[in-house]
Amino acid sequence: MSDMNPVIRWFHQLGSPPYFDRFAARWSPWGYALGAVVMAWGVYGALFQVPPDYQQGDSFRILYIHVPSAWMSLLVFALMALYSAIALVWRIKLCEILAMACAPIGAAFTFVTLATGSIWGKPMWGTWWDWDPRLTSQLVLLFLYLGVIGLYHAIDDRRTAARAAGLLALVGVVMLPVIRYSVVWWNSLHQGQTIRVFGESSMDPSMLPPLVWMVIGTKFWFAGSLLARARADNLRREAGKDWVRRMAEAGR
Repeated sequence: MSDMNPVIRWFHQLGSPPYFDRFAARWSPWGYALGAVVMAWGVYGALFQVPPDYQQGDSFRILYIHVPSAWMSLLVFALMALYSAIALVWRIKLCEILAMACAPIGAAFTFVTLATGSIWGKPMWGTWWDWDPRLTSQLVLLFLYLGVIGLYHAIDDRRTAARAAGLLALVGVVMLPVIRYSVVWWNSLHQGQTIRVFGESSMDPSMLPPLVWMVIGTKFWFAGSLLARARADNLRREAGKDWVRRMAEAGR
């Protein structure tokens, strides 16, 4: 172990349930706190610093919740699939835990995406819902998240459940490019891509800073939530072990 690369050694240690518990307990509050502060600054900018849109007026401001949530819904599913693939190939228990911890968070981001999209669509399209390719594929993503959650809780053995749910996550990953390019591949009520990570965005530059803060803030919040959920699942799996009993006796 002493001759091991420090980074590899750290990842090896992180796979230890007691070490991961200490790591998650230390850093999850920081993720929540940084996420809350950064998102609060982003919301302030979105509400008070950005001028109304020349076409949509103030209703466009829901974009600052809708777009970061939509991006996170895709990112979290991709991360869940990656953790699942690692767990299935190398049988790493921590990756099983992290993959399953991703599912409820991703489902929440997907629900927020659909809800804010409907609220935004009502004044723009005149309807709360349309079977638009982007909306429909995003709804399918929510069902995939719920499927992963349901399958994980339907099987008593945690490791078997995680592997079965992980396979569903890997199958579902094919939906991500469909959602991403649906507005390009099909005629759609949903507006085309206006914000580009690489390249020039059609959105006015004065409107971008709050969006950037919201995107960063959701990443911090996700990290805190992922660590907290994974820690709870880790403790449930390790219940009865000596290190968990000692921690409980110490009042942690």
